[in-house]
Formats: sequence, C-alpha cells, structure tokens
Amino acid sequence: MILTLELRQSLIDEMITYVDQRAPLEACGLLAGKAARAEKMLGVLNQAQSPVRFVMDPYEQLHAFDWIESNGLDLVGIFHSHPTGPETASPTDILEAAYAVVHVILSYTGAQWKARGFWIEDGQASEVTLQITE
Repeated sequence: MILTLELRQSLIDEMITYVDQRAPLEACGLLAGKAARAEKMLGVLNQAQSPVRFVMDPYEQLHAFDWIESNGLDLVGIFHSHPTGPETASPTDILEAAYAVVHVILSYTGAQWKARGFWIEDGQASEVTLQITE
C-alpha cells in the first residue's frame, strides 16, 4: 500500500489540462513512475464517453502499458476525473478498481480542479497524500 504519492506540479497541471479539455465527460489515464513517484501521465480514451463513468479503451490502455514497460517504468497510478463531483472515490470506482495503485481523482469544485489520491483495496478507499513537488 502506498501512503504518499509524489508528483511534480507540472504533472498535476498536465492532468488538469487533459481532463478539462474533455469535460463535461470523464477523462482517464495511467501514471507511470517508480516506487511512489509519478513521472509521466498517459491519457487513455474514455470508451464510455460518459460524464459519470469511465471505461479505458483497451487498445489505448495496452499501448500505454507497452510504453511504460519499454521506458523502464512501472504503473504507479490511475487517474480519472469527476467533472461534477464527488471529490472522493465513488462506489463504482471502488467496485471496479482492478490495480493495486494510487487512484488520483480530479474533481471540479467551484471554479477549479482539485486532485486527491486514494488506495482502493477490499472494497474500501483510503486517502493517499499527494506530495506535490516543483
């Protein structure tokens, strides 16, 4: 279990730009890195094309996994957006979580996007600290 995920502010900004461009639909993707440090985001098409649900396109997801492996990195996180909330993992997110990684949820709160991290295991979501570096 990862209790803290380290990310550069520029990576958070890149994720926010990505999900904002796809709003009001949910957007999703993978985070590649080492140990508990995310170094790269890879956007994956939301096959569901829904404002309240995401299903990663299997071909784009496989391509992203190939990129991660060929660059000597590991899957450290999955991100997706909640354009209209909530700020936490939804019951669907918890039910469908398939990887032991940090789930970063970007929710739109008022006039800005907010990122929060969660570890989902055994039907429970526990908050993970997102340590933002420069």
